[in-house]
Amino acid sequence: MSATIIGYARCSADEQDLTAQRQRLAELGVSSERMYLDPGLTGTKRARPGLDQALAAVRSGDTLVVPKLDRLARSVPDARAIGDDLADRGIKLSLGGQIYDPADPMGKMFSNILATFAEFEVDLLRMRTREGMAVAKAKGKLCGKQPKLSKKQQAELRRMHGTGDYSINDLAELFSIGRATVYRTLQRDPNRQAR
Repeated sequence: MSATIIGYARCSADEQDLTAQRQRLAELGVSSERMYLDPGLTGTKRARPGLDQALAAVRSGDTLVVPKLDRLARSVPDARAIGDDLADRGIKLSLGGQIYDPADPMGKMFSNILATFAEFEVDLLRMRTREGMAVAKAKGKLCGKQPKLSKKQQAELRRMHGTGDYSINDLAELFSIGRATVYRTLQRDPNRQAR
């Protein structure tokens, strides 16, 4: 049985496009039916369906191709875990055309350096986001997430719940909200007595 080349690509936001990464994977020899994609998922989340499918599709002797390491993982431990798992299974990892071999000291060092830079980029982004939010808050422009229910709707939900005629599920369905929102609305009741 001949070796297969499997490709994986990811972008962080739904509005971002995977076209350039798909094109790069094609240039590296990955056929379109062997490309697994995760649009709109950050690399810090380990639960990525496209990546899980790609990892399940590769077999011993195959090669997993990723345009850049930061598309695969955004932390050193995650990159190392994925790379080591592939190596243990006899699968090669190609990062933009460069094969990563964790058995080779230079390959291992190179991969760790790339993963460190990817993690550093994420940390910088978080820091800039926090700084931007602090500036916006200081200027009074940071409003936060708007409630799903207006104040009148919240009061009506509490009133209906108080009658005992409506269950949490009934209220969630009537107001087209999730059960968690019903619970939060009831907990934020300004007239609620502390127990």
